[in-house]
Amino acid sequence: MTLLPLLASAASSHLDPVQLFLGADIVVQVVIGGLLLASLWVWTQIVAIGWRIGALRRRCNAYEKEFWQAADFEALQSERRGAKVPSARVALAGMGEWRLARGAKRLDKEGARQRISLALDSAVAAEADSLAEPLNFLATVGSVAPFVGLFGTVWGIMNSFYQIGQQQNSSLSVVAPGISEALFATAIGLFAAIPAVIAYNRYSHGVGMFEARLQRFADRLAASLSRELEAD
Repeated sequence: MTLLPLLASAASSHLDPVQLFLGADIVVQVVIGGLLLASLWVWTQIVAIGWRIGALRRRCNAYEKEFWQAADFEALQSERRGAKVPSARVALAGMGEWRLARGAKRLDKEGARQRISLALDSAVAAEADSLAEPLNFLATVGSVAPFVGLFGTVWGIMNSFYQIGQQQNSSLSVVAPGISEALFATAIGLFAAIPAVIAYNRYSHGVGMFEARLQRFADRLAASLSRELEAD
């Protein structure tokens, strides 16, 4: 036997995803196509979210280092007003409330501290919500994709049994191809869901760590502004 027939025989003994897709029922094809698109978008989101978290962390590190070394916080905020840095927006919210308190005719120090803390906490929560928003898609795909794939599998198996009834032939050679094509839908559903679940859990932890880091910055800023109020 020559090498070419051996290779052909080996290839024919393995599943061919393209042939499984082309041989499947139209409903199963639609399910598989939708799941493949979802999987592609999942990987796009995984890369984009990872890059965004890393970039924001580096920007915050640079900003906070400069912030605590600055002699004039307000001058630094004026320079960084258009900067896309979560720490800068948190600081802007707190210092805005601080300026309003100092500009009041009668300074209520305790009330000012509470309002500054509320402004800072609200800004931190807004930044965390903005960062976590893309995770909703990962959570949706992770929870829904297996069931969508299962729907395609159930439909494909129903179609296989229907063909058995039509052909009056229940041999394995008749049933197996349709069942294989149907099970392929479940496999694609898991292919889309598994990385989505892993990425969701990993990035949820990352967002939580980032929120805690912003909260520590906000607490330190609140203490600093409170001391400024005591000096007035």
